[in-house]
Amino acid sequence: MKKRKFWGWGYEDQLLTEEEDKSIERRIAQNFSLDEVKSVPIPKAEEIELPKSRVSIPSNLSEVLTEDHLERLNHSYGKSFPDIARSILGIFPSPPDLVAYPKSQTEVESTLDWADQNKIAVIPYGGGSSVCGGVETDVGDDFRAVISMDMRKMDKILEIDKESRAARIEAGILGPDLENQLKEHDLTLRHFPQSFEHSTLGGWIATRSGGHYATLYTHIDDFVESTTTVTPSGVIESRRLPGSGAGPSPDRMIIGSEGVLGVITESWIRLQNRPTFRSSCSVHFSDYAQALNATRLISQAALFPANCRLLDANEAMFNGAGDGSKHLLIINFESADHDMQPWLDRALEIAKSEGGEFELPKEKDAHKSGASGNWRNSFIRAPYYREASIRRGVVQDTFETSITWDKGYDFIETLKRRAQEAIKEITNRDTTVTCRLTHTYPDGLAPYFTYSAFATPDTMIDVWKEIKIATNEICVSEQGTVTHHHAVGRDHRVKGYDLQRPEGYKDMLLAAKEKIDPNSILNPGVLIDPKGYSHKHWMER
Repeated sequence: MKKRKFWGWGYEDQLLTEEEDKSIERRIAQNFSLDEVKSVPIPKAEEIELPKSRVSIPSNLSEVLTEDHLERLNHSYGKSFPDIARSILGIFPSPPDLVAYPKSQTEVESTLDWADQNKIAVIPYGGGSSVCGGVETDVGDDFRAVISMDMRKMDKILEIDKESRAARIEAGILGPDLENQLKEHDLTLRHFPQSFEHSTLGGWIATRSGGHYATLYTHIDDFVESTTTVTPSGVIESRRLPGSGAGPSPDRMIIGSEGVLGVITESWIRLQNRPTFRSSCSVHFSDYAQALNATRLISQAALFPANCRLLDANEAMFNGAGDGSKHLLIINFESADHDMQPWLDRALEIAKSEGGEFELPKEKDAHKSGASGNWRNSFIRAPYYREASIRRGVVQDTFETSITWDKGYDFIETLKRRAQEAIKEITNRDTTVTCRLTHTYPDGLAPYFTYSAFATPDTMIDVWKEIKIATNEICVSEQGTVTHHHAVGRDHRVKGYDLQRPEGYKDMLLAAKEKIDPNSILNPGVLIDPKGYSHKHWMER
Protein backbone atom coordinates (compact mmCIF):
# COMPACT_ATOMS: atom_id res chain seq x y z
CA MET A 1 0.00 0.00 0.00
CA LYS A 2 1.11 3.56 -0.70
CA LYS A 3 1.91 5.43 2.50
CA ARG A 4 -0.80 7.85 3.58
CA LYS A 5 -0.26 11.11 5.40
CA PHE A 6 -1.16 10.59 9.03
CA TRP A 7 -1.39 14.39 9.38
CA GLY A 8 -3.36 15.36 6.28
CA TRP A 9 -5.19 14.45 3.09
CA GLY A 10 -4.04 11.75 0.70
CA TYR A 11 -0.66 10.12 0.27
CA GLU A 12 2.74 11.29 1.49
CA ASP A 13 3.79 12.42 -1.99
CA GLN A 14 0.63 14.50 -2.53
CA LEU A 15 1.74 17.97 -1.48
CA LEU A 16 1.25 21.52 -2.69
CA THR A 17 3.99 22.97 -4.82
CA GLU A 18 6.23 25.49 -3.12
CA GLU A 19 4.53 28.30 -5.06
CA GLU A 20 1.02 27.07 -4.10
CA ASP A 21 2.09 26.91 -0.46
CA LYS A 22 3.49 30.46 -0.56
CA SER A 23 0.36 31.75 -2.31
CA ILE A 24 -1.77 30.45 0.59
CA GLU A 25 0.54 32.25 3.01
CA ARG A 26 0.27 35.50 1.03
CA ARG A 27 -3.52 35.24 0.93
CA ILE A 28 -3.69 34.71 4.71
CA ALA A 29 -1.44 37.73 5.32
CA GLN A 30 -3.57 39.87 3.00
CA ASN A 31 -6.97 38.69 4.28
CA PHE A 32 -6.11 39.19 7.94
CA SER A 33 -3.69 42.15 7.61
CA LEU A 34 -0.73 40.27 9.07
CA ASP A 35 2.91 41.31 8.77
CA GLU A 36 4.11 37.79 9.46
CA VAL A 37 2.46 34.38 9.12
CA LYS A 38 3.98 31.64 11.27
CA SER A 39 3.84 28.06 10.04
CA VAL A 40 3.79 24.79 11.98
CA PRO A 41 6.23 22.26 10.46
CA ILE A 42 4.96 19.00 9.01
CA PRO A 43 5.15 16.45 11.86
CA LYS A 44 7.26 13.29 11.70
CA ALA A 45 5.73 9.99 12.78
CA GLU A 46 8.80 8.83 14.64
CA GLU A 47 8.74 11.93 16.86
CA ILE A 48 5.21 11.23 18.18
CA GLU A 49 4.85 8.97 21.20
CA LEU A 50 1.75 6.83 21.55
CA PRO A 51 0.43 5.00 24.62
CA LYS A 52 1.17 1.29 24.60
CA SER A 53 -1.51 -1.00 23.24
CA ARG A 54 -3.72 -2.26 26.07
CA VAL A 55 -4.32 -5.70 24.55
CA SER A 56 -2.23 -8.40 22.90
CA ILE A 57 -3.02 -9.79 19.47
CA PRO A 58 -4.53 -13.32 19.71
CA SER A 59 -2.77 -15.98 17.62
CA ASN A 60 -5.80 -16.65 15.40
CA LEU A 61 -5.86 -12.96 14.35
CA SER A 62 -2.12 -12.43 13.92
CA GLU A 63 -2.56 -11.97 10.14
CA VAL A 64 -5.41 -9.50 10.63
CA LEU A 65 -4.37 -7.20 13.47
CA THR A 66 -1.36 -4.91 13.80
CA GLU A 67 -0.02 -2.46 16.37
CA ASP A 68 2.27 -0.74 13.87
CA HIS A 69 3.08 2.81 15.03
CA LEU A 70 2.32 4.55 11.71
CA GLU A 71 -0.94 2.65 11.22
CA ARG A 72 -2.12 3.61 14.70
CA LEU A 73 -1.38 7.25 13.87
CA ASN A 74 -3.19 6.98 10.55
CA HIS A 75 -6.29 5.47 12.14
CA SER A 76 -6.64 7.81 15.13
CA TYR A 77 -8.62 10.41 13.19
CA GLY A 78 -10.46 11.11 9.97
CA LYS A 79 -9.94 14.26 7.89
CA SER A 80 -12.07 16.95 9.53
CA PHE A 81 -10.51 20.29 10.43
CA PRO A 82 -9.82 19.33 14.08
CA ASP A 83 -8.56 15.89 12.97
CA ILE A 84 -5.89 17.46 10.77
CA ALA A 85 -5.15 20.22 13.29
CA ARG A 86 -4.56 17.75 16.10
CA SER A 87 -2.43 15.57 13.84
CA ILE A 88 -0.26 18.47 12.72
CA LEU A 89 0.18 19.51 16.36
CA GLY A 90 1.07 15.94 17.36
CA ILE A 91 -1.94 15.47 19.68
CA PHE A 92 -2.72 11.71 19.84
CA PRO A 93 -4.04 10.87 23.33
CA SER A 94 -6.41 8.08 22.24
CA PRO A 95 -5.05 6.15 19.25
CA PRO A 96 -6.48 2.72 18.37
CA ASP A 97 -4.80 -0.04 20.32
CA LEU A 98 -4.84 -2.18 17.20
CA VAL A 99 -5.66 -1.79 13.52
CA ALA A 100 -7.46 -4.61 11.68
CA TYR A 101 -7.00 -5.35 7.98
CA PRO A 102 -9.44 -8.19 7.25
CA LYS A 103 -9.13 -9.86 3.84
CA SER A 104 -12.45 -11.72 3.97
CA GLN A 105 -15.85 -11.65 5.59
CA THR A 106 -14.76 -14.57 7.77
CA GLU A 107 -11.92 -12.45 9.19
CA VAL A 108 -14.37 -9.59 9.85
CA GLU A 109 -16.59 -12.02 11.78
CA SER A 110 -13.64 -13.45 13.77
CA THR A 111 -12.40 -9.97 14.69
CA LEU A 112 -15.85 -8.83 15.82
CA ASP A 113 -16.35 -12.04 17.83
CA TRP A 114 -13.07 -11.53 19.71
CA ALA A 115 -13.76 -7.84 20.28
CA ASP A 116 -17.30 -8.52 21.50
CA GLN A 117 -16.14 -11.19 23.95
CA ASN A 118 -13.48 -8.86 25.35
CA LYS A 119 -15.43 -5.55 25.46
CA ILE A 120 -13.24 -3.94 22.76
CA ALA A 121 -14.74 -1.13 20.69
CA VAL A 122 -14.53 -1.46 16.90
CA ILE A 123 -14.51 1.57 14.59
CA PRO A 124 -15.24 0.66 10.93
CA TYR A 125 -12.80 2.58 8.75
CA GLY A 126 -13.17 2.76 4.97
CA GLY A 127 -10.76 5.25 3.47
CA GLY A 128 -10.63 7.38 6.62
CA SER A 129 -11.94 10.43 4.75
CA SER A 130 -14.65 11.30 7.29
CA VAL A 131 -14.96 15.06 7.86
CA CYS A 132 -17.35 14.82 10.81
CA GLY A 133 -15.56 12.79 13.48
CA GLY A 134 -16.97 9.51 12.17
CA VAL A 135 -13.85 7.34 12.58
CA GLU A 136 -12.18 8.90 15.63
CA THR A 137 -10.98 6.30 18.15
CA ASP A 138 -11.49 8.25 21.38
CA VAL A 139 -14.28 6.16 22.94
CA GLY A 140 -13.55 6.77 26.63
CA ASP A 141 -13.04 4.29 29.43
CA ASP A 142 -16.13 2.14 28.91
CA PHE A 143 -14.10 -0.29 26.80
CA ARG A 144 -11.02 -2.38 27.44
CA ALA A 145 -9.44 -1.22 24.15
CA VAL A 146 -10.35 0.01 20.65
CA ILE A 147 -9.75 -1.43 17.19
CA SER A 148 -9.90 0.54 13.94
CA MET A 149 -11.13 -1.88 11.25
CA ASP A 150 -9.73 -0.88 7.86
CA MET A 151 -11.60 -2.66 5.05
CA ARG A 152 -9.32 -1.84 2.15
CA LYS A 153 -7.96 -5.35 1.63
CA MET A 154 -11.50 -6.37 0.69
CA ASP A 155 -11.26 -4.58 -2.64
CA LYS A 156 -12.57 -6.88 -5.38
CA ILE A 157 -15.45 -6.93 -7.80
CA LEU A 158 -16.79 -10.42 -7.12
CA GLU A 159 -19.45 -10.74 -9.79
CA ILE A 160 -20.85 -8.72 -12.69
CA ASP A 161 -24.38 -9.07 -14.07
CA LYS A 162 -24.03 -7.11 -17.31
CA GLU A 163 -27.59 -7.87 -18.41
CA SER A 164 -29.00 -6.21 -15.28
CA ARG A 165 -26.17 -3.67 -15.18
CA ALA A 166 -25.14 -4.51 -11.63
CA ALA A 167 -22.14 -5.89 -9.77
CA ARG A 168 -21.40 -7.53 -6.42
CA ILE A 169 -18.52 -5.57 -4.94
CA GLU A 170 -16.50 -5.81 -1.74
CA ALA A 171 -16.94 -2.81 0.52
CA GLY A 172 -13.28 -1.89 0.93
CA ILE A 173 -12.63 -0.99 -2.69
CA LEU A 174 -11.38 2.56 -3.24
CA GLY A 175 -13.08 4.78 -5.81
CA PRO A 176 -10.32 4.72 -8.47
CA ASP A 177 -9.88 0.94 -8.20
CA LEU A 178 -13.62 0.44 -8.54
CA GLU A 179 -13.82 2.52 -11.71
CA ASN A 180 -10.69 0.94 -13.20
CA GLN A 181 -12.08 -2.56 -12.73
CA LEU A 182 -15.48 -1.59 -14.14
CA LYS A 183 -13.85 0.10 -17.14
CA GLU A 184 -12.74 -3.33 -18.40
CA HIS A 185 -16.44 -4.15 -18.82
CA ASP A 186 -17.35 -0.73 -20.28
CA LEU A 187 -19.40 0.00 -17.15
CA THR A 188 -19.24 2.71 -14.49
CA LEU A 189 -20.79 3.62 -11.16
CA ARG A 190 -20.33 7.38 -11.77
CA HIS A 191 -20.35 8.20 -8.08
CA PHE A 192 -17.65 10.81 -7.51
CA PRO A 193 -17.65 12.47 -4.08
CA GLN A 194 -14.82 14.93 -3.51
CA SER A 195 -13.14 12.22 -1.43
CA PHE A 196 -13.36 9.76 -4.38
CA GLU A 197 -9.64 8.96 -4.50
CA HIS A 198 -9.43 8.18 -0.79
CA SER A 199 -12.84 6.71 0.10
CA THR A 200 -14.45 3.29 -0.27
CA LEU A 201 -17.72 1.84 -1.44
CA GLY A 202 -18.56 0.69 2.11
CA GLY A 203 -17.79 4.14 3.43
CA TRP A 204 -20.09 5.71 0.83
CA ILE A 205 -22.92 3.40 1.86
CA ALA A 206 -22.35 3.82 5.60
CA THR A 207 -22.39 7.63 5.33
CA ARG A 208 -25.03 8.10 2.60
CA SER A 209 -22.40 9.75 0.45
CA GLY A 210 -23.34 12.42 -2.07
CA GLY A 211 -21.50 12.20 -5.36
CA HIS A 212 -20.91 13.66 -8.81
CA TYR A 213 -24.50 13.94 -9.95
CA ALA A 214 -26.14 17.23 -8.98
CA THR A 215 -29.61 15.97 -9.90
CA LEU A 216 -31.41 12.61 -10.04
CA TYR A 217 -28.57 10.27 -8.93
CA THR A 218 -27.32 12.39 -6.06
CA HIS A 219 -26.67 9.91 -3.21
CA ILE A 220 -25.23 6.41 -3.04
CA ASP A 221 -28.75 5.32 -1.97
CA ASP A 222 -29.75 5.46 -5.65
CA PHE A 223 -27.18 2.80 -6.59
CA VAL A 224 -27.51 0.25 -3.76
CA GLU A 225 -29.36 -2.92 -4.79
CA SER A 226 -28.56 -5.02 -1.70
CA THR A 227 -26.11 -5.13 1.21
CA THR A 228 -24.28 -7.68 3.35
CA THR A 229 -23.43 -6.54 6.88
CA VAL A 230 -21.62 -8.31 9.73
CA THR A 231 -22.89 -7.54 13.24
CA PRO A 232 -21.85 -8.97 16.62
CA SER A 233 -25.07 -10.99 16.50
CA GLY A 234 -24.67 -12.39 13.00
CA VAL A 235 -24.71 -11.54 9.30
CA ILE A 236 -27.55 -9.52 7.72
CA GLU A 237 -27.89 -10.00 3.96
CA SER A 238 -30.72 -8.35 2.06
CA ARG A 239 -32.31 -9.82 -1.04
CA ARG A 240 -31.12 -8.46 -4.37
CA LEU A 241 -34.10 -6.83 -6.09
CA PRO A 242 -34.74 -3.77 -8.29
CA GLY A 243 -37.46 -2.69 -5.87
CA SER A 244 -39.75 -4.14 -3.23
CA GLY A 245 -42.81 -3.18 -1.24
CA ALA A 246 -42.15 -5.79 1.43
CA GLY A 247 -42.04 -3.62 4.52
CA PRO A 248 -39.32 -1.11 5.44
CA SER A 249 -36.19 -1.72 3.36
CA PRO A 250 -33.39 -3.50 5.26
CA ASP A 251 -30.88 -1.73 3.01
CA ARG A 252 -32.20 1.67 4.06
CA MET A 253 -31.53 0.73 7.67
CA ILE A 254 -27.89 0.07 6.81
CA ILE A 255 -27.35 3.00 4.42
CA GLY A 256 -26.36 5.93 6.62
CA SER A 257 -25.89 3.80 9.77
CA GLU A 258 -22.25 5.01 10.04
CA GLY A 259 -20.92 1.76 11.45
CA VAL A 260 -23.07 1.69 14.60
CA LEU A 261 -25.14 -1.31 13.46
CA GLY A 262 -22.55 -3.41 11.66
CA VAL A 263 -19.63 -3.64 9.25
CA ILE A 264 -20.66 -3.57 5.59
CA THR A 265 -18.65 -6.23 3.73
CA GLU A 266 -20.18 -6.20 0.24
CA SER A 267 -23.02 -4.84 -1.83
CA TRP A 268 -24.79 -5.36 -5.13
CA ILE A 269 -24.54 -1.98 -6.89
CA ARG A 270 -26.48 -0.63 -9.88
CA LEU A 271 -24.19 0.45 -12.71
CA GLN A 272 -24.41 2.44 -15.93
CA ASN A 273 -22.85 2.31 -19.35
CA ARG A 274 -19.93 4.67 -19.66
CA PRO A 275 -21.03 8.06 -21.02
CA THR A 276 -19.88 9.04 -24.50
CA PHE A 277 -22.08 12.09 -25.17
CA ARG A 278 -21.42 15.31 -23.23
CA SER A 279 -22.69 18.85 -23.48
CA SER A 280 -21.87 21.66 -21.07
CA CYS A 281 -21.88 25.41 -20.66
CA SER A 282 -21.31 28.07 -17.98
CA VAL A 283 -23.92 30.79 -17.41
CA HIS A 284 -23.35 34.13 -15.66
CA PHE A 285 -25.98 36.06 -13.70
CA SER A 286 -25.92 39.56 -12.25
CA ASP A 287 -28.82 38.86 -9.89
CA TYR A 288 -28.57 35.96 -7.42
CA ALA A 289 -32.33 35.58 -6.96
CA GLN A 290 -32.71 35.12 -10.72
CA ALA A 291 -29.80 32.66 -10.80
CA LEU A 292 -31.44 30.66 -8.04
CA ASN A 293 -34.78 30.67 -9.83
CA ALA A 294 -33.16 29.52 -13.08
CA THR A 295 -31.57 26.63 -11.19
CA ARG A 296 -34.97 25.72 -9.72
CA LEU A 297 -36.70 25.77 -13.11
CA ILE A 298 -34.00 23.59 -14.66
CA SER A 299 -34.31 21.14 -11.76
CA GLN A 300 -38.07 20.96 -12.20
CA ALA A 301 -37.98 20.53 -15.99
CA ALA A 302 -37.04 16.82 -15.80
CA LEU A 303 -33.84 17.52 -17.74
CA PHE A 304 -31.65 16.02 -15.01
CA PRO A 305 -28.24 17.54 -15.74
CA ALA A 306 -25.28 15.64 -14.28
CA ASN A 307 -23.85 18.93 -13.07
CA CYS A 308 -25.98 21.90 -12.09
CA ARG A 309 -23.89 23.88 -9.59
CA LEU A 310 -24.58 27.49 -8.78
CA LEU A 311 -21.65 29.46 -7.30
CA ASP A 312 -22.31 32.86 -5.79
CA ALA A 313 -20.03 35.66 -7.03
CA ASN A 314 -17.61 35.44 -4.10
CA GLU A 315 -17.41 31.65 -4.27
CA ALA A 316 -16.58 31.91 -7.98
CA MET A 317 -13.96 34.61 -7.37
CA PHE A 318 -12.22 32.81 -4.50
CA ASN A 319 -11.87 29.74 -6.74
CA GLY A 320 -10.51 31.56 -9.77
CA ALA A 321 -13.76 31.23 -11.72
CA GLY A 322 -14.77 34.91 -11.79
CA ASP A 323 -13.97 38.45 -10.72
CA GLY A 324 -16.63 38.72 -8.00
CA SER A 325 -19.18 40.57 -10.14
CA LYS A 326 -21.20 37.63 -11.51
CA HIS A 327 -22.79 34.49 -10.13
CA LEU A 328 -21.86 31.32 -12.02
CA LEU A 329 -24.10 28.39 -12.98
CA ILE A 330 -22.21 25.35 -14.31
CA ILE A 331 -24.40 23.01 -16.39
CA ASN A 332 -23.26 19.66 -17.76
CA PHE A 333 -25.17 16.80 -19.39
CA GLU A 334 -23.90 13.32 -20.19
CA SER A 335 -25.28 10.09 -21.65
CA ALA A 336 -24.12 6.74 -22.97
CA ASP A 337 -27.06 6.58 -25.35
CA HIS A 338 -27.85 9.86 -27.09
CA ASP A 339 -26.72 13.38 -27.92
CA MET A 340 -27.38 15.74 -25.01
CA GLN A 341 -27.20 19.04 -26.89
CA PRO A 342 -31.03 19.44 -27.04
CA TRP A 343 -31.16 19.05 -23.25
CA LEU A 344 -28.45 21.68 -22.81
CA ASP A 345 -30.22 23.99 -25.28
CA ARG A 346 -33.42 23.80 -23.25
CA ALA A 347 -31.57 24.42 -19.96
CA LEU A 348 -29.90 27.47 -21.51
CA GLU A 349 -33.28 28.78 -22.71
CA ILE A 350 -34.48 28.61 -19.11
CA ALA A 351 -31.33 30.32 -17.83
CA LYS A 352 -31.63 33.06 -20.44
CA SER A 353 -35.26 33.71 -19.46
CA GLU A 354 -33.96 34.53 -15.94
CA GLY A 355 -31.25 36.93 -17.11
CA GLY A 356 -28.46 34.41 -17.66
CA GLU A 357 -25.67 35.24 -20.10
CA PHE A 358 -23.48 32.67 -21.85
CA GLU A 359 -21.42 31.77 -24.88
CA LEU A 360 -21.70 28.26 -26.26
CA PRO A 361 -18.31 26.58 -25.91
CA LYS A 362 -16.50 25.32 -28.99
CA GLU A 363 -14.36 22.70 -27.28
CA LYS A 364 -15.64 19.19 -26.57
CA ASP A 365 -14.77 19.05 -22.84
CA ALA A 366 -15.89 22.57 -21.95
CA HIS A 367 -16.48 21.59 -18.32
CA LYS A 368 -12.68 21.18 -17.96
CA SER A 369 -11.76 24.65 -19.22
CA GLY A 370 -12.62 28.32 -18.64
CA ALA A 371 -14.47 29.36 -15.48
CA SER A 372 -15.91 25.88 -15.04
CA GLY A 373 -12.48 24.28 -15.38
CA ASN A 374 -10.88 26.73 -12.95
CA TRP A 375 -13.51 25.95 -10.33
CA ARG A 376 -13.14 22.20 -10.98
CA ASN A 377 -9.36 22.33 -10.46
CA SER A 378 -9.74 24.43 -7.30
CA PHE A 379 -12.34 21.97 -6.00
CA ILE A 380 -9.93 19.04 -6.46
CA ARG A 381 -7.04 20.89 -4.79
CA ALA A 382 -9.13 22.25 -1.89
CA PRO A 383 -8.10 19.63 0.73
CA TYR A 384 -4.43 20.44 0.14
CA TYR A 385 -5.03 24.19 0.39
CA ARG A 386 -6.81 23.59 3.69
CA GLU A 387 -3.76 21.73 5.04
CA ALA A 388 -1.60 24.73 4.26
CA SER A 389 -4.04 27.02 6.08
CA ILE A 390 -4.16 24.74 9.12
CA ARG A 391 -0.38 24.76 9.36
CA ARG A 392 -0.71 28.55 9.68
CA GLY A 393 -3.41 28.24 12.33
CA VAL A 394 -6.19 29.60 10.11
CA VAL A 395 -9.62 27.96 10.24
CA GLN A 396 -10.77 27.20 6.71
CA ASP A 397 -13.81 24.98 6.59
CA THR A 398 -17.30 24.38 5.26
CA PHE A 399 -20.80 23.47 6.35
CA GLU A 400 -23.62 22.17 4.18
CA THR A 401 -27.35 21.68 4.46
CA SER A 402 -30.55 21.46 2.40
CA ILE A 403 -33.91 23.22 2.27
CA THR A 404 -37.03 23.37 0.11
CA TRP A 405 -37.28 25.87 -2.76
CA ASP A 406 -39.94 28.02 -1.11
CA LYS A 407 -37.42 29.01 1.56
CA GLY A 408 -34.31 28.88 -0.66
CA TYR A 409 -33.23 32.49 -1.22
CA ASP A 410 -34.06 33.77 2.27
CA PHE A 411 -32.50 30.65 3.82
CA ILE A 412 -29.17 31.15 2.03
CA GLU A 413 -29.01 34.86 2.80
CA THR A 414 -29.94 34.27 6.45
CA LEU A 415 -27.34 31.51 6.91
CA LYS A 416 -24.62 33.66 5.38
CA ARG A 417 -25.51 36.60 7.61
CA ARG A 418 -25.87 34.59 10.81
CA ALA A 419 -22.69 32.61 10.19
CA GLN A 420 -20.71 35.79 9.50
CA GLU A 421 -22.08 37.36 12.69
CA ALA A 422 -21.19 34.25 14.72
CA ILE A 423 -17.67 34.09 13.30
CA LYS A 424 -17.09 37.79 14.01
CA GLU A 425 -18.30 37.34 17.59
CA ILE A 426 -15.97 34.35 18.05
CA THR A 427 -12.87 35.78 16.35
CA ASN A 428 -13.48 39.54 16.58
CA ARG A 429 -12.78 39.80 12.84
CA ASP A 430 -14.97 40.16 9.77
CA THR A 431 -15.15 37.30 7.27
CA THR A 432 -17.00 36.39 4.10
CA VAL A 433 -19.16 33.28 3.92
CA THR A 434 -19.62 32.04 0.35
CA CYS A 435 -22.16 29.59 -1.04
CA ARG A 436 -22.49 27.09 -3.84
CA LEU A 437 -25.30 24.66 -4.59
CA THR A 438 -23.93 21.12 -4.77
CA HIS A 439 -27.18 19.27 -5.50
CA THR A 440 -30.67 20.27 -6.62
CA TYR A 441 -33.97 18.45 -6.52
CA PRO A 442 -37.42 19.27 -7.93
CA ASP A 443 -38.47 20.25 -4.39
CA GLY A 444 -35.29 21.77 -2.97
CA LEU A 445 -31.60 22.55 -2.95
CA ALA A 446 -28.40 21.76 -1.07
CA PRO A 447 -26.38 24.90 -0.23
CA TYR A 448 -22.72 24.40 0.71
CA PHE A 449 -21.02 27.23 2.60
CA THR A 450 -17.30 28.03 2.86
CA TYR A 451 -15.56 30.37 5.31
CA SER A 452 -12.14 31.37 6.64
CA ALA A 453 -11.66 32.55 10.22
CA PHE A 454 -8.62 33.96 11.94
CA ALA A 455 -6.96 31.91 14.66
CA THR A 456 -3.49 30.75 15.65
CA PRO A 457 -2.07 27.24 16.01
CA ASP A 458 -2.72 27.50 19.76
CA THR A 459 -6.36 28.59 19.40
CA MET A 460 -7.55 27.11 16.10
CA ILE A 461 -9.16 23.94 17.49
CA ASP A 462 -11.24 25.86 20.06
CA VAL A 463 -12.17 28.51 17.48
CA TRP A 464 -13.26 25.81 15.02
CA LYS A 465 -15.35 24.08 17.70
CA GLU A 466 -17.25 27.27 18.55
CA ILE A 467 -17.94 27.96 14.87
CA LYS A 468 -19.02 24.36 14.20
CA ILE A 469 -21.48 24.36 17.10
CA ALA A 470 -22.82 27.74 15.97
CA THR A 471 -23.32 26.66 12.34
CA ASN A 472 -24.90 23.36 13.44
CA GLU A 473 -27.43 25.31 15.48
CA ILE A 474 -28.05 27.88 12.74
CA CYS A 475 -28.80 25.22 10.10
CA VAL A 476 -31.26 23.35 12.31
CA SER A 477 -32.91 26.44 13.80
CA GLU A 478 -33.64 27.72 10.28
CA GLN A 479 -35.37 24.37 9.51
CA GLY A 480 -32.58 22.96 7.35
CA THR A 481 -30.66 19.75 7.96
CA VAL A 482 -27.42 19.73 9.92
CA THR A 483 -25.80 17.76 7.07
CA HIS A 484 -26.83 16.96 3.51
CA HIS A 485 -24.03 14.55 2.57
CA HIS A 486 -21.18 14.78 5.10
CA ALA A 487 -22.83 12.33 7.54
CA VAL A 488 -23.31 12.89 11.28
CA GLY A 489 -20.33 11.33 13.03
CA ARG A 490 -19.71 13.10 16.32
CA ASP A 491 -19.16 16.66 15.08
CA HIS A 492 -22.71 17.17 13.77
CA ARG A 493 -24.47 15.80 16.84
CA VAL A 494 -23.96 18.79 19.14
CA LYS A 495 -26.82 21.28 18.70
CA GLY A 496 -27.45 19.61 15.36
CA TYR A 497 -28.50 16.03 14.71
CA ASP A 498 -29.60 15.48 18.31
CA LEU A 499 -32.10 18.34 17.84
CA GLN A 500 -33.12 17.39 14.30
CA ARG A 501 -33.70 13.67 14.92
CA PRO A 502 -37.22 12.73 16.15
CA GLU A 503 -37.08 11.38 19.69
CA GLY A 504 -39.11 8.30 18.78
CA TYR A 505 -36.70 7.48 15.96
CA LYS A 506 -33.78 7.69 18.40
CA ASP A 507 -35.55 5.05 20.50
CA MET A 508 -35.93 2.85 17.41
CA LEU A 509 -32.19 3.16 16.63
CA LEU A 510 -31.26 2.38 20.24
CA ALA A 511 -33.53 -0.67 20.28
CA ALA A 512 -32.01 -1.97 17.03
CA LYS A 513 -28.46 -1.41 18.30
CA GLU A 514 -29.17 -3.08 21.65
CA LYS A 515 -30.51 -6.15 19.84
CA ILE A 516 -27.70 -6.70 17.31
CA ASP A 517 -24.84 -5.06 19.25
CA PRO A 518 -25.71 -5.76 22.91
CA ASN A 519 -22.26 -4.75 24.19
CA SER A 520 -22.29 -1.55 22.10
CA ILE A 521 -18.84 -2.15 20.66
CA LEU A 522 -19.58 -0.69 17.21
CA ASN A 523 -18.55 2.97 16.75
CA PRO A 524 -19.90 4.17 20.13
CA GLY A 525 -20.88 7.83 20.21
CA VAL A 526 -21.62 8.15 16.50
CA LEU A 527 -25.29 8.96 15.68
CA ILE A 528 -26.45 7.92 19.16
CA ASP A 529 -25.07 7.16 22.61
CA PRO A 530 -25.67 3.46 23.26
CA LYS A 531 -27.32 2.37 26.48
CA GLY A 532 -25.04 2.88 29.48
CA TYR A 533 -22.40 4.81 27.50
CA SER A 534 -20.81 7.40 29.78
CA HIS A 535 -18.12 9.00 27.60
CA LYS A 536 -18.57 12.60 26.48
CA HIS A 537 -16.86 13.46 23.22
CA TRP A 538 -14.65 16.57 23.25
CA MET A 539 -17.22 18.42 21.12
CA GLU A 540 -19.76 18.00 23.94
CA ARG A 541 -17.50 19.00 26.82
